[in-house]
Amino acid sequence: MSNQNPEQIARDNIDKQLLACGWLIQDKKKFNLAAGLGIAIREYQTDIGPADYVLFVDKKPVGIIEAKREEEGVRLTTVEDQSSQYANAKLRLLNNDPLPFVYESTGEVTRFTDYRDPKPRSRNVFTFHRPETFVQWLSQPKTLRARLHDTPALPIDGLRDCQITAINNLEQSFRDQKPKALIQMATGSGKTFTAITFVYRLLKYAKAKRILFLVDTKNLGEQAEGEFRAYTAQEDNRLFTELYGVTRLNSSFIPNDSQVYISTIQRMYSILKETELDESAEEENPNENRFEPKEPIPVGYNEKVPIEFFDFIVIDECHRSIYNLWKQVLDYFDVFQIGLTATPDNRTFGYFNQNLVSDYGYEKAVIDGVLVPYNVFTIETEITKNGNMIKMGEQVDKRERLTRKKFWEALDEDEVYSGKQLDKDIVNPSTIRTIIKATKDNLPMMFPDRVDSNGNFEVPKLLIFAKTDSHAEDIIDIVREEFAEENKFCKKITYRSEEDPKSVLQQFRNDYYPRIAVTVDMIATGTDIRPLEVLLFMRDVKSRSYYEQMKGRGTRTCSLEELKAKGTPTAKYSKDHFVIIDAIGVEQSQKTDSRPLEKLPGISLKDVLQSVAMGNTSEDMLTTLANRLIRLDQQLKDKDKQQFSEKANGLTINQVVKQLLHAYDPDVVESQIANVKRSMAGMPPFEIEKAIDKANQQLIEQAVAVFHNPELRDFIVDIRKKYDQIIDTVNIDTITNIGWVKDQEAAAATTVTDFKNWIETHKDEITALELFYAQDYKHRTFTYKMIKDLCEKLKTEKPLLAPLTVWQAYEQLEKTNGSAKNELIALVSLIRRVVGIDPTLTAYDKTVDKNFQDWIFTKNAGKHNAFTEAQMQWLRMMKDYVANSFCVEKDDFDLPPFNAEGGLSKMWALFGDQTDAIIKELNEVLAA
Repeated sequence: MSNQNPEQIARDNIDKQLLACGWLIQDKKKFNLAAGLGIAIREYQTDIGPADYVLFVDKKPVGIIEAKREEEGVRLTTVEDQSSQYANAKLRLLNNDPLPFVYESTGEVTRFTDYRDPKPRSRNVFTFHRPETFVQWLSQPKTLRARLHDTPALPIDGLRDCQITAINNLEQSFRDQKPKALIQMATGSGKTFTAITFVYRLLKYAKAKRILFLVDTKNLGEQAEGEFRAYTAQEDNRLFTELYGVTRLNSSFIPNDSQVYISTIQRMYSILKETELDESAEEENPNENRFEPKEPIPVGYNEKVPIEFFDFIVIDECHRSIYNLWKQVLDYFDVFQIGLTATPDNRTFGYFNQNLVSDYGYEKAVIDGVLVPYNVFTIETEITKNGNMIKMGEQVDKRERLTRKKFWEALDEDEVYSGKQLDKDIVNPSTIRTIIKATKDNLPMMFPDRVDSNGNFEVPKLLIFAKTDSHAEDIIDIVREEFAEENKFCKKITYRSEEDPKSVLQQFRNDYYPRIAVTVDMIATGTDIRPLEVLLFMRDVKSRSYYEQMKGRGTRTCSLEELKAKGTPTAKYSKDHFVIIDAIGVEQSQKTDSRPLEKLPGISLKDVLQSVAMGNTSEDMLTTLANRLIRLDQQLKDKDKQQFSEKANGLTINQVVKQLLHAYDPDVVESQIANVKRSMAGMPPFEIEKAIDKANQQLIEQAVAVFHNPELRDFIVDIRKKYDQIIDTVNIDTITNIGWVKDQEAAAATTVTDFKNWIETHKDEITALELFYAQDYKHRTFTYKMIKDLCEKLKTEKPLLAPLTVWQAYEQLEKTNGSAKNELIALVSLIRRVVGIDPTLTAYDKTVDKNFQDWIFTKNAGKHNAFTEAQMQWLRMMKDYVANSFCVEKDDFDLPPFNAEGGLSKMWALFGDQTDAIIKELNEVLAA
């Protein structure tokens, strides 16, 4: 009620949670301990005063809840002594022992301590534990945290050193009661085997009740299930599944008689939300789904899966699964969390409280011989790098993306395209052919010993990463043609291929054919092929961790016997390395630790549909989907609309859109609330609220129900792909750069050395260089014209030392800070690096930005603000001008951007007689 005080509001929220968790709430004057298994009595008297709640289980007191108003949530740990005193007090009419289970709660934040634990420590919990759980816990002689100290020494036979270290450190982390631990182990070093080993030990020695093995794709779940079923317990010599039940969840039903549960995080989220999930929503890892709602839909309490249902959660590929929407699944359960990953980023370390119990990266695995190293071979083509143009009037092929049906058409305007548009808007078969031909021609040089008895070269197992399914089809056609081979020589392994992708994958892993496989989506995990020796990248990747996983497909060791039997009969040595052929610049492209989480530049319709199927039904999401469908409706022909309706349970696009918009329409929701209140008049308020929540959820579920059908989702995505691709057969591509990266590094080093020598040679005869080499740098100023003249002289005398070329050479040799916006900025940055002003190559605009920040900080020292906001805007304009033109003079104030803001007279108005000093000082400081 609106007139309740904060304490009453907190207790109302606590009451709701207790009821949901199976407790009956009674008043101290009218209690009936026989009314149910778990009774929470308010204001029960103790010898030190009334306790807010005393919890009784099976008529015996077991716990205390100390209730605080919501604002006290930030200080809950400070009331632990108070709640502990109540737990140790004598209850009225009872001669009780100290009560073991103690909560401090605001109704929004709840902390829990089990005082039977060794070194009892409070922890945050989603809500309260159930009475049945306390019955079970009290029947055990030791708590879980105490039993973790009973684990015997690890038998090390059959385990690698890295696995022994990971398990021993993890078990020590458990004994220290650290709630989260991170295991970093390189792909191929036995992460899953390590996990199953410690899971087995937790079940056998710590008597863990249930353990959740959490993955983010169905494929990973199937793989994990297979490994659990194949695992033989070393101490018992029996299969894991003969000892413990293993269940992979593929519906909303969770049996309670298994010990290990394997689930995708998407499915567990849907289970907690009590919504159905189509299996197709588990095929892609949700981290690649670019849509994130502004506010994830909160998970509520689910009595079928209480917070204590699991004791441990193992999170496979945890660098992808612990953020935003999915983090709620992990926050819900009262568990120890163990993350497994080969490629952690900073957020991963942060989430797991920097508790890294195993640091076994790729380099260590290579040194130990667990994995093999790789060499990089670059193929760069003119069109991949610079794009091209098809002139207006040219007769070109156009192709429907979905059906691949072709037709002729004359271009009505010039078609200019970049390398990034290739295989999306523009297809240039010559580019694909040039790359494939260069690959074929250079494989014998890479593997000179692979010749059969007839003198024929045997192509090593090679995996090509393609951009799209259509791109993969083009690659397959050209591979078969250029290698003069039959269908079985090159096949596609994607979820959309006609053949079962798993059977093709098995063939690629175990049989002679296919020699070459092309994949789009079966990349990150589950495609472990030991005989694989070459990865050809024909798609770029922006995520560092995703790229590392893609490379991980080739890192597995392979004995000579296995290589001969499953891959390459002509092999004379075991697999000691693999080759990355980089045909897209993936090695040089900028990578991020993880994809951006907010302010995405665009959301594909496929991502929106996939998010809905995963149970992501925020208002933003449904509004976005409705708007996309409205636009789609305007583009479709009648026969396409009819197909939509057939797959949408007879609903038209307009009807589906109305349902989506009604799900959060205030009028519709208000009407529904009124109906519920009317039909439940006289019922308890919390029951009415629960019914309203359920009715609102049903409205949302009804709106998105049709999108659980994968056929409808695929139809919507595919129908939009009927937009045409242009086939560029006019422009023939050529190789611009090819060779081993180490050879290229040598060439880059030569370029840098030649540039340094040229600068050194001309330092006494070119004014701009004299200024750079001057001792008193603060009194050197160089003009835009000086730098431009220097650049022209350099390019005239040494065309191969053009500033951007030298910049690229530096990028191959060292880490650079920023990128060159143009050749003059690049030249100034390079000279600063050569002269020794900058220890690393730093884009000049970044230098100016940093110097400006330092200058402002110095000016503000001892003052609140040395400059007004109007003055700061003007100073920022001057800073940006210097970053591009290297200095600012009075005459420049007649030019943009200053003239539009009032020019030099405006500056005089802002700075008065300080104007000349400010100009001089900024020129000196910003170039420092």
